[in-house]
Amino acid sequence: MKSISIIETGSYLPQQKITNEILEKSLNLAPGYIKQRTGIETRCYATEETIGEMAIQSVLAIKHKGIDLSNIDLIVVATTTPEVSMPGIANEIQKALAIKQGNCFDLLAGCNGFVTAFDLATSYLQTGRAKQALVIGVDRLSKVVDPEDIGTAIVLSDGAGAVLLQAGEEEKTYHSHIVSHYAHNEILVSEIGNYIQMEGKQVYKYAVTKTVRNLEELFSKCGCTHEEISYLIPHQSNQKIMQAIAKRLAISPEKIVQNIQTVGNTFCASIPIALDEMKQKGKLIPNEKIVLLGYGGGLNTGSILLTL
Repeated sequence: MKSISIIETGSYLPQQKITNEILEKSLNLAPGYIKQRTGIETRCYATEETIGEMAIQSVLAIKHKGIDLSNIDLIVVATTTPEVSMPGIANEIQKALAIKQGNCFDLLAGCNGFVTAFDLATSYLQTGRAKQALVIGVDRLSKVVDPEDIGTAIVLSDGAGAVLLQAGEEEKTYHSHIVSHYAHNEILVSEIGNYIQMEGKQVYKYAVTKTVRNLEELFSKCGCTHEEISYLIPHQSNQKIMQAIAKRLAISPEKIVQNIQTVGNTFCASIPIALDEMKQKGKLIPNEKIVLLGYGGGLNTGSILLTL
């Protein structure tokens, strides 16, 4: 089976920063409450940017690094907050880049959307149906947050992240495990035209049980252990959730990638934004193993283990 290579990454975060102090004052919360509960210090809100424009900017960040995008023939966008049903965000990106060949589509799989999109793009590449694939995660959550709902207002943020993938001839490890759970899917709901509804305690319970089981099954499937991976890159949902997952799996905290402090919870964009930060810091080292972990609305949980 062909290997999958991450050629380059890019991301985009809106310029407007919303600090804890601003939200604590508007929600009548004690100073320090938000950081203690979530680990978040600031989050980003789009002002004039549409969700499509944020996605395009994350891809242009790749182009500005001198990467030739002319061979892209697959664009997959994961989101939970589409502003229109047609044309899709992927088609907007195709038009902006003037890519004439290939297939473009958006998918809805909750906060696990990026992992699902990554795995789907991988199948296209490994079977020769695509040469290069752009996988983008993007969400504009500030538009669907009830400013008076403490459970969501203190957590959610806007942003976009993009990853350029290509198949290689060298054999490298790639395993995925993606599962959907219909029971209790009412704990995280986003109806078009309405605010996001989230039952925080139930989401926490789901996140620290189903994700742990998913990862255990992934490691069993691929015949390796968490000691062999360099990093676990989870959906940046809440710092306490990520810490609980690490503790239950006995994974060293140093291996858990976290940028929620300055980025907030960007749903589908959280993993690719974190990947871009790692790429810029030189932490995506060839031949090392990493795990991507998504979980959220659906309910959906997914994990991918790959060798860089």
